[in-house]
Amino acid sequence: MTDFAKRYGPWALIAGASEGIGAAFARTLAERGLDLALVARRAGPLAQLEREIAARAPVRVRSIPLDLGGADAAARLEQELADLDVGLLVYNAALAPAGALLEIPLETQLAAIDVNARGPLALVHHFGRRMASRGAGGIVLLSSLTAFQGSPFVASYGATKAFLLALAEGLWYELAPRGVDVLAVCAGATRTPSYLRRRAPGGAPGELEPDQVAREALARLGRGPTLIPGRFNRFASQLLRRALSRRAAIRLMGAQTRRLEKPMG
Repeated sequence: MTDFAKRYGPWALIAGASEGIGAAFARTLAERGLDLALVARRAGPLAQLEREIAARAPVRVRSIPLDLGGADAAARLEQELADLDVGLLVYNAALAPAGALLEIPLETQLAAIDVNARGPLALVHHFGRRMASRGAGGIVLLSSLTAFQGSPFVASYGATKAFLLALAEGLWYELAPRGVDVLAVCAGATRTPSYLRRRAPGGAPGELEPDQVAREALARLGRGPTLIPGRFNRFASQLLRRALSRRAAIRLMGAQTRRLEKPMG
């Protein structure tokens, strides 16, 4: 067993695992020898990923179809996984209502808060306590470049990602003495299926593959509270925050997100 598997195994829980970045984490962690608990809303893609991993790596896989925005989601997961020693939590699930905030139903905005903020907080609280008790573990929260400033036309989504960034940074300090590593991954444009369905012709600068995001995140875990995957995105984020005023940065972000019209998860 590798040092990584000893520290963060034997089981990794991946929330939002059915495709994109979550599925990339699942494949990469299986390569590293961790058993996987995979959670996502859609049972079909989840089952397909389980079959794929079972054919590629000698690890155990448990799939749990579950809407992570449900009020009882955390309690159900606690019950489903009570018998597993979860040493790594990756929270990738997200709902992104896109468009002018006042034109999107309030219930949709609240659903985004449930999935993007309430859900990870509940899972971090439960599994983080278990990790702290055993003196080892890791928590990876998928934030976004939208966390660093207001993001017009994805305003509630960006606000939830800012919450995750602040949560991870605070917990990075709190839990380090108890042997638990915490990381916020602030990904930019990533070629996930949901992104490609909405991608503008020609794409965006600095686009990444999901596998790159997962591999950079796991390499960074235990070495700092935050990661912006991709050299271009790190440079662009620093430039945006240092060279532009807050007002200018928000305007630039709004110009990029104005084309969005439909929710994406």
